[in-house]
Amino acid sequence: MLNFNKLGLKQLITTSYKPSPVANTQLGLFGDDKTLTKSKGRPKLTANRFIINEVHDIDGDGEFNLKDVAKQLKANKHNEWTPLDGDGDFRSDECINLLKQSDIVVTNPPFSLFLEYVKQLFDYNKKFVIIGNKNNVTSKEIFPLIKANKMWSGKTEWSGGLWFVTMDDGDVDKVIDGVNMKNVPAIWLTNLDHGRRHQPLPLMTMEENLKYSKHKEIKGKKLYDKYDNYNAIEVPFTDSIPSDYDGVMGVPSSFLDKYNPDQFEILGSDYNIKEGLLPKLVNPKWTGKLDRGYVNNKRLYTRIFLKHKKK
Repeated sequence: MLNFNKLGLKQLITTSYKPSPVANTQLGLFGDDKTLTKSKGRPKLTANRFIINEVHDIDGDGEFNLKDVAKQLKANKHNEWTPLDGDGDFRSDECINLLKQSDIVVTNPPFSLFLEYVKQLFDYNKKFVIIGNKNNVTSKEIFPLIKANKMWSGKTEWSGGLWFVTMDDGDVDKVIDGVNMKNVPAIWLTNLDHGRRHQPLPLMTMEENLKYSKHKEIKGKKLYDKYDNYNAIEVPFTDSIPSDYDGVMGVPSSFLDKYNPDQFEILGSDYNIKEGLLPKLVNPKWTGKLDRGYVNNKRLYTRIFLKHKKK
């Protein structure tokens, strides 16, 4: 809302879920709002719909802030603040009708319903910027969208996860300004293009990596071992991808936040090996172990298989 005019928005639509921490309670975010008078009997919590069409300095103090937004919402002039009929579930007809009016969706969907939520966005052909669990990117529902360049990493790098406020005093990773915070392996995913997505990943040659890379020897093993069950080399670190290798390379899923579709072609993941969608095995003795990539009889974490794009 504070950046409504800066972003050149035509309209901002948002809904709350029932029970909501702001429904019929103090809107502390706006500063001067007071808790609504409690009705007798059992308190009634409602999900709400906010539709913002205009924001400006309503009290004439020379600046626009959340107090102005609150006053505009209360006055209901050019903007709308009304209860929803249902509980705010994104699958409900009234929320879908709001979705149909939108051009871009920006939200943090429930992780337990993430796959269903993404499907809905594609069903209605929406542009989006959403938060998801890092582990979802290699799922059979999400990975094909990334492989087909229909969805990709947001501008924020994936390393370090994202920080969220936690209400669980027994599950705190850090206290910031007196607020309990939890680090979650969450990432931004989008289908809006951005500049970082097209920045080439700086790479050294295979010979240079074997000589200079800090990863040139890991626990007695050298870079670029061959897989037992697939004709590709193992590259366990993104910065060790060789610039001069024309064959298939297996890289960790964390590579995807650095994936440049102009530089690389994604062929699949090791789930595709299991499904028989990638070329034949190097060593048939591993036909019973196709759920992941294997090197020296050791199962590896999920790998993405890719090649350099031909110039």
